[in-house]
Amino acid sequence: MTAAVVAGALAGYGIAIPVGAVGAYLVAVTARTGWRTGAGAALGVATADGAYALLAVAGGSALVPVLAPVTTPLRWASALVLTVLALRAAWGALAAYRDGGLASRDDGTALTPARAYATFLGITILNPMTVVYFAALVLATGPSAPDTLPDRTAFVLAALAASASWQLLLALGGTLLGRALTGPRGRLATALASSTLIVALAIRLVARG
Repeated sequence: MTAAVVAGALAGYGIAIPVGAVGAYLVAVTARTGWRTGAGAALGVATADGAYALLAVAGGSALVPVLAPVTTPLRWASALVLTVLALRAAWGALAAYRDGGLASRDDGTALTPARAYATFLGITILNPMTVVYFAALVLATGPSAPDTLPDRTAFVLAALAASASWQLLLALGGTLLGRALTGPRGRLATALASSTLIVALAIRLVARG
């Protein structure tokens, strides 16, 4: 079981650490709203990673050909959703700045921890390449792949914990960023910069496919 835990943790960090559009959006949302909302968002991402890890150990090799035809449309959908959210955040930041409302921690976007969890779960679940990634790792381990129920459970839980720890670290970074930015101009600049970065990473998500 120890081998399954190590493999799951490495797989979870492997999929979580490369910061893409979702990670950038997580940091931006936390900086704007605070730790509780950011933690909810982080756990939403981790839940999606854990669900895909579960699908991979339950039969990832069989799912790969099923997912192949929808991978590109879902990637486009994910990029579109992220772009819309980034533009909405930028527009809200500009409007709040004009009204003098960016001096506070929240720019007026009512995003509760529960809503953040659901939003980030939905964004992350749109990327079916995650299950392909986990399936490839499971298949690559050959005879040592987790094949018993305890080993598979340990693999999934370790992947979930690894992803959650990294996403929470990103949320912590967003919290510190938000505390450092106390002036309206700093908050506006950060909101616009993060929105630009998210759109760029969303375009890259489509382009590399």
